[in-house]
Amino acid sequence: MSLYFAAGSPTTEMSDDDLRNALFSALDAIGTKNKVLALPPDFTRFHSQAGRLTELAWEYYGDRISDVLPALGTHKPMTDDEISTMYGAVPKRLFRVHDWRNDVVTLGEVPGSFIHEVSEGKVDYPWPAQVNKLLRDGGHDLILSIGQVVPHEVVGMANYNKNIFVGTGGALGIHRSHFLGAVYGMERMMGRADTPVRRVLNYAGDHFAKNLPIVYVQTVVGKNDAGKLVVRGVYIGDDTECFDLAAALALQVNFKMLDREIKKAVVFLDPHEFRSTWLGNKSVYRTRMALADNAELIVLAPGVHEFGEDGAIDKLIRQYGYCGTPRALEAVKKDPALAGNLSAAAHLIHGSSEGRFTIRYCPGHLTRQEIESVHFEYGDLAEYTKKYNPETLRDGWNMVDGEEIFYISNPGLGLWAYHDRFKD
Repeated sequence: MSLYFAAGSPTTEMSDDDLRNALFSALDAIGTKNKVLALPPDFTRFHSQAGRLTELAWEYYGDRISDVLPALGTHKPMTDDEISTMYGAVPKRLFRVHDWRNDVVTLGEVPGSFIHEVSEGKVDYPWPAQVNKLLRDGGHDLILSIGQVVPHEVVGMANYNKNIFVGTGGALGIHRSHFLGAVYGMERMMGRADTPVRRVLNYAGDHFAKNLPIVYVQTVVGKNDAGKLVVRGVYIGDDTECFDLAAALALQVNFKMLDREIKKAVVFLDPHEFRSTWLGNKSVYRTRMALADNAELIVLAPGVHEFGEDGAIDKLIRQYGYCGTPRALEAVKKDPALAGNLSAAAHLIHGSSEGRFTIRYCPGHLTRQEIESVHFEYGDLAEYTKKYNPETLRDGWNMVDGEEIFYISNPGLGLWAYHDRFKD
């Protein structure tokens, strides 16, 4: 087990040369490899700097990188424009599309007894450790898993082996891991490196993936005082140490602990990054621990035009809406379609305020009727953007027409909590 590179702090700002030197020194230490698979995130993680690191890996290995498989999970395949924007000079001929419903193999199964134990008795199904068949059957002598460690609603802290078992995972594995996180309680997990879902992924990695030549390249990204995104740390290794180090730094960089609750929050969803509520509901998950009872969350969503990125999941979201935990769990018992798509059921829970605060969505491409049908309040985008202008607001507390609001320019970059709601 090796840690090939580790550097970072809450004040570090790594340049492009720093990134190159970090990656190249790690790849030098790993030794000669002849057939490399790169597993970066997709465009929904554009700010991770994983695109640039993938380009640098291609610069280092050249034609020895035989495949680039964006870890789509359930997301839509990337467009040519997105690939060019995110990965620069990496040849498009290297890119493969992960089909989460069809292109997977099962490496082994985490027993239901283990799931029962880590979930405190809430679920007891077995969990299949599924990955894209290219990881097992591609004949690669190095798999570079590249991504950002940041607070996450399903697993606590994103990345590490989540990029493998969820990013390139199959339907059953994705559904059951999401549902485990939802029923255990995302407010008990977000910002924690050790969670029930992570323990399941670690079990799978330890028992079924030891023979896969995976090296993890993990970034920590945050905003500096000028509001510019900067890389605060890079950690590269082949076991949990690089993740634990990155998670510890991400907690310092990306977790904003507030000394008072937010009564009105305004969250902007960049239209290039957030086109569905499936992704855009980061505005809900990442702020919920900071919002007061009866608060209002206003979501400016100019690019949002659908609910789910997958057709079957979009249909289920439209059918049930963001109905909260009790109704979602009851629907799972009664509806085989929802029971067969447990990640959708989890998402219905994640996107609900559980009746505690108001969620007002201001979409660019969905109607009032569509928004209200899924149990959100509707806001006119032009009207709310005029009042709460992303061009003039700064991240954090602002005064607008004599009213104090809390503004977040990108919910994917952090987690916000009132200290009394985050107990440990």
